[in-house]
Amino acid sequence: MSARQKPPSLDAVSKGIIEQLQEDGRRSYAEIGKAVGLSEAAVRQRVQKLSDAGVMQVVAVTDPMQLGFARQAMIGVRVTGDTTVVAEALGEIPEIDYVVLTAGSFDVLAELVCEDDDTLITLLNQRIRNIPGVLSTETFVYLKLHKQHYNWGTR
Repeated sequence: MSARQKPPSLDAVSKGIIEQLQEDGRRSYAEIGKAVGLSEAAVRQRVQKLSDAGVMQVVAVTDPMQLGFARQAMIGVRVTGDTTVVAEALGEIPEIDYVVLTAGSFDVLAELVCEDDDTLITLLNQRIRNIPGVLSTETFVYLKLHKQHYNWGTR
């Protein structure tokens, strides 16, 4: 969802569907329907609408290190000029899976997943630091994934 779009208003049923999927993304539409009071077909339609609107994704969350991606890191980026231009350029790099504009010591944070330290060095030197507007970077290498949950519910 782009920054210009107004987030969709979610009713209690849609929130309930989201919470059901946060607990178990493989839960059947029939099971979700029983929990929220809708038919299987109605749940399927709601899930599709929520996905199409960018409200949610149903994905398999993995530990990258167990899949052969030995290096994960968060890159703090200080920017001169328009931070959104730098964030968009970072978002085009396939190894970067998370980009946020921030306030504080860094203007942008970008998380990346790659095979090894050589790839990380190449990404930093040839891709990230060469983006126009990047003033400096600081790399926070992940040693071990301790917690990764996406079940915070809805409001």
